[in-house]
Amino acid sequence: MDPVLVIGIIAGYFALLVVIARLTSRGATTSTFFTANRQSPWYLVAFGMIGASLSGVTFISVPGAVGSGAFSYFQVVLGYLLGYFVIARVLMPLYYKHNLVSIYHYLGKRFGFMSHKTGSFFFLLSRTIQASFRLFLVAGVLQFALFESLGVPFWVSVIITIALIWVYTFQGGIKTIVWTDTLQTFFMLTAVIVTVILLIDTMGLGIGDAIQQVKDSDYSRIFYMDWQSPRFFLKQFVSGALIAIVMTGLDQDMMQKNLTCKSLKDAQKNVFWFSVVLVPVNLLFLGMGALLYLYAAQNGMEIPAKADDLYPMVALNHLSTFAGVMFLLGIIAAAYSSADSALTALTTAFCVDFLDFSKKEEADKKRTRIKVHLAFSLILFAVILIFRAISDDSVINLLFRAAGYTYGPILGLFAFGMLTRLQIRDNLVLVVCIVAPILSFAIDSMTGSWFGFFILALNGVLTFLGLLLISKKEAQPSTV
Repeated sequence: MDPVLVIGIIAGYFALLVVIARLTSRGATTSTFFTANRQSPWYLVAFGMIGASLSGVTFISVPGAVGSGAFSYFQVVLGYLLGYFVIARVLMPLYYKHNLVSIYHYLGKRFGFMSHKTGSFFFLLSRTIQASFRLFLVAGVLQFALFESLGVPFWVSVIITIALIWVYTFQGGIKTIVWTDTLQTFFMLTAVIVTVILLIDTMGLGIGDAIQQVKDSDYSRIFYMDWQSPRFFLKQFVSGALIAIVMTGLDQDMMQKNLTCKSLKDAQKNVFWFSVVLVPVNLLFLGMGALLYLYAAQNGMEIPAKADDLYPMVALNHLSTFAGVMFLLGIIAAAYSSADSALTALTTAFCVDFLDFSKKEEADKKRTRIKVHLAFSLILFAVILIFRAISDDSVINLLFRAAGYTYGPILGLFAFGMLTRLQIRDNLVLVVCIVAPILSFAIDSMTGSWFGFFILALNGVLTFLGLLLISKKEAQPSTV
């Protein structure tokens, strides 16, 4: 694509985000940054969460993964519904009951100081990995579409990518994110719909013919019933439920948006409608992936070595300029809709959980918050460069494998706190939460990676058992 056109698209898009940021950050305080003063309309949060949940990973990697896994990912999506039900009916009432800003304060109230810090630490680790993956994707696309032709090195494109987030989030925080996520979700879904329409038109098909071709192809297989396969339905379904619970319900980033709603009832409506819409949206991404492979076969195209490169290659080099423009808007919106809120959530968790903001004056809070925001931006920059050096797999598989190891301890901690009344030796919690992922990795390696996404469940169970081993005889009254 013409570099001038690409620069114009990026400049226009971020100018719009900055305008929204200016409007939403007027009179913003530290409380506004963290909670949006709990005044967000639930429907706005629900629509914006679609983009934050899907991200640039879904935008590129889910269509690309259709080539090797067909529609098997949809088994995970079906599991999401069970997970979101648990979030709405169990976790959201807990968070609103305790009026939490950081959800990991619950662990402190339930178990003690070290449990609180451990839960927050594993979130910081998990979300840093995820946000870096997602920004790695968008930086790679920008490098391919623009900066490479200008002779700009990858590390410079990463700096630009992160700096753009910093510009529109450092002041308004989560209040700005709720509104920008809505805009970004719109652009992302529009890009996918436009791509599907253009693919169907270019292939000379009608909508009905396209659906039938996808249905008749090997790519449309959803259910896998071989229990030895990593794609076995039960493993995928249960993993999907657990992934939804930990990566949304036990994740400060996603819950921080929900906790900006005016009431528990509004937050539950948000989760319900968000989960209902998410199923057909994921099916749309999978359908686009099948069409991309069918288009490549029809035109004798060589499939790129990295499946994640298929969508960018087709959109930018084989379809119309309009398709390329929409793809760029879609990938930028998809990546930034999750990465910007991640940066805000990382700042929130560190400030609230580790710096004890309740004891600081407002002016001190603001200065410290901006420094922390900048520090996490630099951390993301460093981790992205590490991923650039070592990445050799489909990003979505890497993402969920990493999440299985880093979110497992959080799952075990919350499950133990909510399902038992036992108290634990708080000083030993960190040891348990470090040993559990190591044992999970060892078991998974010995079984030939049989667990797949199910590694999250194994990790959570091992953490739960470890907490049981360090529990005390006396019980504590339930805080649920």
